[in-house]
Amino acid sequence: MAKIAANSSEHESAGRPRARHLASDDGWTVSDVVCTAGPQDHPFEEKHSRTSIAIVVSGTFQYRSVAGRELMTPGSLLLGNAGDCFCCRHEHGTGDRCLAVSYTPEFFERLSADAGGGGRPFGVVRLPPIRALAPLAAKAAALLAGAGSVTGVELGIELAANAIQIAQRAAPAGAAAKPSSLARVTRVVRMIDNEPCMRHDLRSLAQIARLSPYHFLRTFEELTGTTPHQYLLRARLRRAAIGLRTESTRVLDIGLACGFGDISNFNRSFRSEFGMSPRAYRHST
Repeated sequence: MAKIAANSSEHESAGRPRARHLASDDGWTVSDVVCTAGPQDHPFEEKHSRTSIAIVVSGTFQYRSVAGRELMTPGSLLLGNAGDCFCCRHEHGTGDRCLAVSYTPEFFERLSADAGGGGRPFGVVRLPPIRALAPLAAKAAALLAGAGSVTGVELGIELAANAIQIAQRAAPAGAAAKPSSLARVTRVVRMIDNEPCMRHDLRSLAQIARLSPYHFLRTFEELTGTTPHQYLLRARLRRAAIGLRTESTRVLDIGLACGFGDISNFNRSFRSEFGMSPRAYRHST
């Protein structure tokens, strides 16, 4: 997987994560972390040297630590407590990329106290790609695309505050899914992220996964933390948000290219997700 920056060095071995330093200051470090591991690579155990939060920008992988195991997908947050051992597997796809922030114990304790977390460690290992995290995921993707205007410390503080507050209400990881179901859902997730503009509904996605619609819906939500419809919509909106920051293309054309049938639907969905219109988002800082 894309390991946390503070725990990663520049690995030269095939399949190992590589971290590129983006910014740092007293108490925090932000890195762009890319992994090229795939099903052929043997997973290895590591340890979080600091409290760590990573936004998955692309790719999928299975993440396991003492706090549980989850499927990591684009838009989700990986949570790691200092001192926890963890392991990542890429059984059903190759590669991923994360924007990762690590915090010293003192700095994170202050952030946690201010955010109402009381300095407690994370009780879950993942936050799914929910609406509250959509602006952060879009900022991370834009930053890695060279179009982000947010500074490292702003992103680090905003990321920690949201993760602390949402993690307190999050349910712990459920029972592990069957390997066959995990493989099928992962295949659908990667297909959506590669081509979010494609027309799909529950029945067509279930057919791709070779599961009944009921079983697919239940399994997909268990593994990703969202329904297939929510995941597809957020993948489209995230792609649109990146385009608004990195391209000069008309707003209408960006919406249509991302799978929205008309501008009113695009505007309405975008405003619900990001709290502002696509045009306002393009010109926001």
